[in-house]
Amino acid sequence: MNASPDSAKASLDALIGRLSALHQKRIDLGLERMHRLLERLGHPERKLPPVIHVAGTNGKGSTVAYLRATLEAAGLRVHAYTSPYLVRINECFRLGRVGGGVLVSDDELRAALEQVELVNAGEPATVFELKTAAAFLLFAQNPADAVLLEVGLGGRLDSTNVVDTPAACVITPVSMDHMDFLGNTLGSIAAEKAAIIKRGVPVICAEQAGEAMAVIEAQAKQMRAPLFAANESWHVNVEHGRLVYSDERGLMDLAAPRLFGRHQFDNAGLAIATLRAIQTFRVNQAAFEAGIVGAEWPARMQRLTSGELLALGPQGSEIWLDGGHNAEGGRVAAAALGDLEERVSRPLVVIAGMMANKDAKAFLANFAGLTRHIIAVPIPDTENAMPVDRLADAVRSLGMRVEIAPGTQAALRSLSKLAYEVPPRILITGSLYLAGHVLGLNGTPPA
Repeated sequence: MNASPDSAKASLDALIGRLSALHQKRIDLGLERMHRLLERLGHPERKLPPVIHVAGTNGKGSTVAYLRATLEAAGLRVHAYTSPYLVRINECFRLGRVGGGVLVSDDELRAALEQVELVNAGEPATVFELKTAAAFLLFAQNPADAVLLEVGLGGRLDSTNVVDTPAACVITPVSMDHMDFLGNTLGSIAAEKAAIIKRGVPVICAEQAGEAMAVIEAQAKQMRAPLFAANESWHVNVEHGRLVYSDERGLMDLAAPRLFGRHQFDNAGLAIATLRAIQTFRVNQAAFEAGIVGAEWPARMQRLTSGELLALGPQGSEIWLDGGHNAEGGRVAAAALGDLEERVSRPLVVIAGMMANKDAKAFLANFAGLTRHIIAVPIPDTENAMPVDRLADAVRSLGMRVEIAPGTQAALRSLSKLAYEVPPRILITGSLYLAGHVLGLNGTPPA
């Protein structure tokens, strides 16, 4: 008799709890433990279909979403490993199927993690290492045509950096983040990301700041890896609201991405450039258009159009959710809000919660010209969340008005008591952990 969904989830949660206790640190970059695990599992990472490995600071998940949607539109089965998850750990593992991939079931995931737990034999390992090993195991056991592999943190010492000959290495925009692990300069961070480049494997690179681009170019040259860089090998532009992509093979005029914001045209362009550069898969223009229009990636300038939170805010208000958490993430979210304001003007309120290791002032400074009203909220049940008093101090240092609320629901209720001539536009932002909590509260977790 099959276990009930609730008992299967409880069993999976208990297993994750056991695995979390194997290492005193949540993050401990290095590949020795990963190589040991994979050897004991029979090297599943060597039994995969073509792999596209994606590193970068911002835009990795969206780029993977465009790659997946495009390849699926071309009729291919696509495995995808992404992180972090928003509501359920299953979101990290998508198994390729004819007609579209599915999130791994609780039973399948538990079986893979139990196998990893067994071979690990109680030795120290981080949860990310263990679940990455489980991803390779699942992907090797299930037939597919492609694997999309998103780096967790950095690149050089990330648990995903164990595939010797991927089909492509992709680098999304590099900016300042995770400086406590990757270094305090853009060059040092870019070096960590560029270390996923493999000898002779094509590198497809988004537009970068000069310091980062110089590092990536040098690494590609050292590895004799052909480099396909934005604005050199390929171009993406917005013309009359449409995405126009061009490279040496020609031009494509495509519908705009469903994902909102100018930066999504760039992410979509990077995905297109990747598939055209490697030519591993047969993808026609119709599949590119279907993928660009059809790609979904929750908590990236996502408008909440249904769910329980809509009733809590002012009647007629818009609620947007974005998991941005660094200065560049704030910049692209603010630019998207600026585009929305040009279309339909509304007063803007930002509800923000952040992690303690983030630069709240650098993130929130992006919104200084768009709103004077910020509400600081905690991120519940999250280790190392930023105390709301500290977040509020960062807001005040920018000369902006700040309130503190005990949670997102309370913040929305407080707004509903205010008299707005025009219903406001509300952005909930600052952390993917907060975004996941909000999607859970709203009853709309990723499917």
